[in-house]
Amino acid sequence: MRGLNNEKYIPALSYDWLTGLYDPVVALTTRESAFKNALANQAGIAAGHRVLDLGCGTATLSILLKQKQPNAVIVGIDGDAKVLKIARKKAHKAGVEITFDEGMSFDLPYEDESFDRVVSSLFFHHLSRENKLETLREVSRVLKPNGEFHVADWGLPASRLMRRTSYLIQFLDGFETTADNFNGLLPKLITDAGFSFVKETNHFNSVFGTIRMHQCRKPEDI
Repeated sequence: MRGLNNEKYIPALSYDWLTGLYDPVVALTTRESAFKNALANQAGIAAGHRVLDLGCGTATLSILLKQKQPNAVIVGIDGDAKVLKIARKKAHKAGVEITFDEGMSFDLPYEDESFDRVVSSLFFHHLSRENKLETLREVSRVLKPNGEFHVADWGLPASRLMRRTSYLIQFLDGFETTADNFNGLLPKLITDAGFSFVKETNHFNSVFGTIRMHQCRKPEDI
């Protein structure tokens, strides 16, 4: 990912030639259906809400959100054009209308206070700490006052076994970018970016480690 520090763009499975395998790999190894359904339910999306799926990937979560609340406006953004091509095909096949934009998380192409919810799954561990913080500031900027941010990503391993299994993700996606996640620092970074009511709501142990879910709110006076 080319970011604030001219980082190289990292595809969904670290290597571009693996992109076509992303959906089956994630489905088989991360308990995807369980944690993404939990994340979608947690977001509490209502009719008329504008929702941003940050780092939408192949749109599995975007499509699920639209199916759960057909009267919400769902927007997905990702920096990978190849992944977005897959996302658009999947949305078309599912018969749902979703807008997909190509762009970087730390420089969102949206107006201030333009979304009621921002959701993200298995994305932040790809970012350097600097870009995590800048992305979180951008999430806060595009959220309406009292808007909510719901995130599921790799977190502090729940056991020694989860710690050992997490090493493969660290190897694939980079020890430097994943360190904050596996050290349990993502909630602190979210708080540092100005969010309030940051709380962990659930966690899921998987083949590659522990996925932790958090619910956050943008203060009304930020």
